Amino acid sequence: MQVLSLSSSSILLFFFLTSTIPISLAKLTSSQTPKLHHRELSVDYYSKKCPQLENLIGSITSQRFKQAPISAPATIRLFFHDCFVEGCDGSILIETKKGSKRLAEREAYENKELREEGFESIIKAKALVESHCPSRVSCSDILAIAARDFIHLAGGPYYQVRKGRWDGKRSTATKVPQNIPGSNSTVDQLIKLFASKGLTVEDLVVLSGSHTIGFAHCKNFIGRLYNFKGTKRPDPNLDPRLLKELRMSCPFSGGSSGVALPLDTTTPFVFDNGYFTGLGTNMGLLGSDQALFLDPRTKPIVLEMARDNKQKFLKAFGEAMDKMGSIGVKRGRKHGEIRTDCRVFL
Repeated sequence: MQVLSLSSSSILLFFFLTSTIPISLAKLTSSQTPKLHHRELSVDYYSKKCPQLENLIGSITSQRFKQAPISAPATIRLFFHDCFVEGCDGSILIETKKGSKRLAEREAYENKELREEGFESIIKAKALVESHCPSRVSCSDILAIAARDFIHLAGGPYYQVRKGRWDGKRSTATKVPQNIPGSNSTVDQLIKLFASKGLTVEDLVVLSGSHTIGFAHCKNFIGRLYNFKGTKRPDPNLDPRLLKELRMSCPFSGGSSGVALPLDTTTPFVFDNGYFTGLGTNMGLLGSDQALFLDPRTKPIVLEMARDNKQKFLKAFGEAMDKMGSIGVKRGRKHGEIRTDCRVFL
């Protein structure tokens, strides 16, 4: 088990590591998923407006990946948090106006662990793009492309990013809690939330595979170690050897606030299907992760993704990311804008 301090430059804090959200336990299968209207996006949207766009962004992401590896998971996590709140519209990038009582999304409790390296990567990419293609490329499209680049740089799939998103005109912290899944969410809660975004049960499981390069704070799973569901005993669905190691790193009280542990204990720095094989041996760190292996609706998908040929997972992940990237897309001046600075509205 690898223990890292938050001060370490190699720590990878990634994806939805937040408190449980109050969602009803209504069951919803993939066949019941609502068909949300996804506005038209296209791979060649900037072929005339900014033909060098992906090369420009790629020069920044490759540089950032070498200089500050944490930029990869930090940026990918930004994309998830952006799309699940108000849709993929760059609203996560907005900074709260000085003196304003209306806080932007990034100020919400659930977003407090978002790393500055992610925001910095998008700001740098936007600045370079603006110098070549002024006022033509949205921050939301830059975020979508950068997330894909970082996934690929970490060993994940390279998939075509469809573009044409406009940046949203609002960013509100109060919209965040009910739209971000928690580290102890039940499968019922997860299915319901993902379905509300137009995502299926398979999408839920596949996208959870992003935890293959993720790390989590002790606070996100400490209940499983000492007082599972109020029993004052550890979670019986946790490997005994892993439990012992976790308790050493995360004592019942004090001394663990700066500790982060890998969600994938086998290959925490490589984007592969190790996360799924770990769930099959009760090595899931978060309760919400291990629950995917215990529920009959999600277990078959976990097993499929865990098979030796990781290419199936990588292909499925690219497809799910493309689908997620269409959530709540905004187009036109009535609904959106093309920001010149991703941190402030026009």
